[in-house]
Amino acid sequence: MTNHLGADDLWHEERMLIDGELASARSGAVYDNINPATEQIIGVAANGSVSDMDAAIGAARVAFDETSWSRDLSFRVRCLRQLADAMTGHVEAFRATTVAEVGAPISLTSGPQLETPIEGIKWVADLAESYAWTEDLGVARPFGIASKRTVFHEAAGVVGAITPWNFPTQINLAKLAPALAAGCTVVLKPAPDTPWMASLLGRLAAEETDIPPGVFNVVTSAGHEVGQMLSDDPRVDLVSFTGSTATGRTVMASAAATLKRVFLELGGKSAAVVLADADVAEAAGATAFQLMTHAGQGCAITTRLVLPRERLDEGIEAAIAMMQALTYGDPTDPGNMMGPLISERQRKSVLGFIDTGVREGASVVLGGGIPKDLPVGYFVEPTILVVADTGATVAQCEIFGPVLVVLAHDGDDDAVAIANNSMFGLSGAVFGSPDRAHAVARRIRTGTVSVNGGLWYGPDVPFGGFKQSGIGREMGRQGFEEYLETKSVAEPA
Repeated sequence: MTNHLGADDLWHEERMLIDGELASARSGAVYDNINPATEQIIGVAANGSVSDMDAAIGAARVAFDETSWSRDLSFRVRCLRQLADAMTGHVEAFRATTVAEVGAPISLTSGPQLETPIEGIKWVADLAESYAWTEDLGVARPFGIASKRTVFHEAAGVVGAITPWNFPTQINLAKLAPALAAGCTVVLKPAPDTPWMASLLGRLAAEETDIPPGVFNVVTSAGHEVGQMLSDDPRVDLVSFTGSTATGRTVMASAAATLKRVFLELGGKSAAVVLADADVAEAAGATAFQLMTHAGQGCAITTRLVLPRERLDEGIEAAIAMMQALTYGDPTDPGNMMGPLISERQRKSVLGFIDTGVREGASVVLGGGIPKDLPVGYFVEPTILVVADTGATVAQCEIFGPVLVVLAHDGDDDAVAIANNSMFGLSGAVFGSPDRAHAVARRIRTGTVSVNGGLWYGPDVPFGGFKQSGIGREMGRQGFEEYLETKSVAEPA
């Protein structure tokens, strides 16, 4: 086994959770877990195989079909609250492991990287407890027969949850909590880069909750092939996937063979539209600030800054000033707003996009390479590209790094056209006088929009995209209902 550094100092779990048992891969295989800020091996994770995934799916199927889990709401709610309490009890240990495994700035763990998702479990539990699981449609007389009609909402079945590495705890829980609350059983396949964020949830479920065997399973793996089984296997009723649009298409195609339901939360190329009557410097600075959050590794981050042409230079200067004012580097330092990218593979991808942008005519006005003072870790300089062609590769593709693309518009209609000139439709922002900004926001075809800095994020807010940014919604009541089926029952009145 490769020597590794730091595992003894971090709260971690190398085993998977299958049918209520914390277990190594059946083959005994493990793979290295890398700290992206130090490039050091911090430990290992079980390298699950097709055999492990088969066992997990089988356990979830039995737990759904042969136990009372799907029918016992009060028990499910109690188990969810136990999980939230368990996470709260280990929050400081979880925080340190999150920073080490994800490379996320520690400041983010007080929000979407850790603490907010924990609160989200409680919100989902409360929703399930108060939800209208039955609807009385009253009596009707079809064909002259008096019939009492009732609509029941029931669990969808076995859920395969496939999650990414950028906000792993947030997204793991955004799938797990509503699925369990709805009465589903779950097999979670996390990204290879962040296995401990999932395996620790498995450990807490096994050791500190009453969640029965098979109801929640975690299979970690160094590759993506094992996750493919969740789309293919007829024992899985629903696949909930967050990741790239390209992979989402593959998931959807695979799921079609068994006509299983899919929830897809996919890529984004969100635009921050600055109108002519906005405070351009403030809007551009806010957009640059957001971009540096977690090194741009967020699907909803506004990575296109669309400025009035006559105030282009003013906006660019403000964005540069903000990026130069913010410090980045060691994610354990609370003063740093940005840490590394998740891997060398991701860094090469981001640098490749920058090179492509330059070849296609973009001007690099800030950054563009690897910071000289950070030779260790997968860092990329905060970068601003000014682009004339709205169809350029860097203006259309999701880069998933700290790269802000600046575009010019010639009025509100043009700004809306630029914002909508994308295969994606996940999020966006508009800055301007309130009525004008709101009117533009309603014309932008995205699932979420911030107006003048308003924040839409929260466990009660449905999140998802238009167009090729996905299908369905995560979080909120709509996200809970993704995991429900509807049954209509009639009986003589």
